[in-house]
Amino acid sequence: MGQMARRPQIGPQGEDWVLEVYNPDYHLTAGAPLWAATHWHEYAGPPALSSHAGIEVGVVLAGREEIQVEGRVIGGEPGDVWLCAMSEPHWYQVVVPDTRNLVVIFLPSFLGEEMLGDKPWLTVFAAPPGERPRVTGPEQRETMLAIAREMRSEIEGKQRDWECAVRLDLLRLLFHLSRGWEYPGATSAGKRGYVGSLTRIMPALALLYKRIPQLVSRAEAAEACGLGPSRFTMLFRETMGVSFKTFRRRARLAFAANMLLTTDLPLDNIADKTRFADASHLHHAFVSEYGCTPGQYREQIQATAASRQRQAASAAVGHD
Repeated sequence: MGQMARRPQIGPQGEDWVLEVYNPDYHLTAGAPLWAATHWHEYAGPPALSSHAGIEVGVVLAGREEIQVEGRVIGGEPGDVWLCAMSEPHWYQVVVPDTRNLVVIFLPSFLGEEMLGDKPWLTVFAAPPGERPRVTGPEQRETMLAIAREMRSEIEGKQRDWECAVRLDLLRLLFHLSRGWEYPGATSAGKRGYVGSLTRIMPALALLYKRIPQLVSRAEAAEACGLGPSRFTMLFRETMGVSFKTFRRRARLAFAANMLLTTDLPLDNIADKTRFADASHLHHAFVSEYGCTPGQYREQIQATAASRQRQAASAAVGHD
């Protein structure tokens, strides 16, 4: 997925190999808010951890791939759908060889103020991971697969206006996935409370990602939106499902995670670049959000790459 970064490493048996990692930021901008691709995973492998600036929607097309978000494992049968909010750490694991998936990563501006029936689309991502809509049966699974195949055709063909076609298909997929689903705790009077909120807070999101890893204060974010701090705080939490402070910390940690994968910088240097007080503060924040230490994060990605290289080597020997 995304842009590739390479750096020399020493494998577990002392052999030289090159670690390939994908930039988790996907270079999304206001002018290019979409990244989409289909993948064929030839080999199974151990779980890997990911976090990035965009919202993620994925569909298993064939084989089996499991996604885990905040302790919730999403079964990865064909037709299953996973939903990840912005800067939300999630584990993924290809369970069987020849697994195929579709992944769409985008900024909120890509879908804008669209509604899914009586609710704004962003509510499905603002809900806690365990309470988001999920595929519940064979009929819905087939619907998800049909829409995903249409998206795959547009993504791979890249005909004129293919992004518009992906946008419409993505809205269809989210509509069918969330049909009959209610936002946790919503009341009949408050179901439409999110309408218009996304446009109001979009300047804060743009400012935050423009200045990462620099800190953006709540006052600066509110001012960019033309709102008072209290109103901004309430609107941001309603729209994004987390506080601005939490969202900002996740964005900085995602930037730090990217640096762990794409550079050899020690933790104290990364802490300085991401505006944490010191390496200890970054370490504790990383463990709290990702469930592992920064060192373990680096090592598990390296182990994943080494495992896949060994599988590829074994497969090559088997074909000789």
